Amino acid sequence: MDIFNESPTQQEKFRQAANKLLNHCFVLKKKEDTRNDYLFVVQHKDAFSRYFDLLGYRIELNETHGVAGLSNLHGTGRLRLKKIESILLLILRLLYVEKRKQLSLTEEVILLSDEIQQKFSLLKLENRPQLDKTTLRDTLRLLRRYNLVQPLDRDVTLADARILVYPSILFAVPNDNLNLVHAAIESKLEQYTTGGESADDEETDSD
Repeated sequence: MDIFNESPTQQEKFRQAANKLLNHCFVLKKKEDTRNDYLFVVQHKDAFSRYFDLLGYRIELNETHGVAGLSNLHGTGRLRLKKIESILLLILRLLYVEKRKQLSLTEEVILLSDEIQQKFSLLKLENRPQLDKTTLRDTLRLLRRYNLVQPLDRDVTLADARILVYPSILFAVPNDNLNLVHAAIESKLEQYTTGGESADDEETDSD
């Protein structure tokens, strides 16, 4: 590939950006420690596409939201989430869509921990009426690893703790129509409340 004929500096930038995509799934224009990687991917999209195609991945690039990510062409490489983690991911996606409608594209979406708790309590799960602090803390830590969220306060379990939600959440739970995804997520959340299902141990696949 042409990138391997470039200078050692360019090769190192390629290596760094490719590893961040493989390890964290997304690189973001608005995130300080991935901004340069995102811009490099945009500038060398063809090289990244050819490289990841060999590995069985497709490079996904959305310049409107400033997100570059990977999706597996063979349906493998999925993150196994516990059901409660899937619920929280869907809640964050739903809250992001709701708040995004009130903001311009240049404004960041920041949620309060209490907003997540309130949305969770609406599910009325028999075995878990409230979201416990450990689950909230651990799930946000997991999602942070994949550049989906960034806690802005030390203790995320406080009601007024702020959580920055990145636009990559749109692609972690993708749908072309935001109105449809709003209804679909609400419907999927309702499935967890029926039949006395446990939200603790069952695992689900996530892209």
